[in-house]
Amino acid sequence: MNKISAAFKAAFPLTVPVMLGYLFLGIAFGVLLSQSGYPPVWAIGMSCFIFAGSMQFVCVDLLLSPFSLAGTALMTLMVNARHSFYAISMLDRYKGKPSKPYLIFGLTDETYSVLCSAKTPKGVDENLFYFFVTALDQLYWITGSVIGAVAGGLLPFDSEGIDFVMTALFTVIFVEQWEDGGGRIPAAAGVGLTLLCLIIFGRERFLIPAMVLILIVLAVLKKPLEEKERGRAA
Repeated sequence: MNKISAAFKAAFPLTVPVMLGYLFLGIAFGVLLSQSGYPPVWAIGMSCFIFAGSMQFVCVDLLLSPFSLAGTALMTLMVNARHSFYAISMLDRYKGKPSKPYLIFGLTDETYSVLCSAKTPKGVDENLFYFFVTALDQLYWITGSVIGAVAGGLLPFDSEGIDFVMTALFTVIFVEQWEDGGGRIPAAAGVGLTLLCLIIFGRERFLIPAMVLILIVLAVLKKPLEEKERGRAA
């Protein structure tokens, strides 16, 4: 068995749970994009070169709105800012790996979770192992988005409410984090600050201020929370 096939066989089983989620979420995105009047090639391009699930849903609205480069850039930064923290924590693991640029680009919530919990099997090339986990996850998303875009163009779909799929996903993540117990302070801070900004700025402008405040608060609480987590582990 050559090192490429060995790395693929080690990576694939770990990505199966991600596949199940990404296919359905990708289909939802593809249908939404198609119902907004864009052909499947847009789904392929966005999933290949943007590859940011929640931001791709937001992009559909941005494409239909008056163009604002500054607003789009700031919105993208705020929605995907959490990935910066993921990337920083993975720098040591990615150090010296030939595929590092792609690994950084393809790092999503789910890929990060898999790579953090998985250990490279003995005898398997770590660079290829990381590459296949990341590439397979992106392939699942691309496949789902293309299926959704094609189906949305061929079959009659009522896409009303389909953009709620990402809200539902993050609601599930929030509930799991809350039930785990260790993430209740960040979760409560996120909810509280979001509601505060919603009241102050209104539903059309609350997202960016809320994200900025959440990032500031989490940065301030980072060390106390880490110390508390270490105390729980001990």
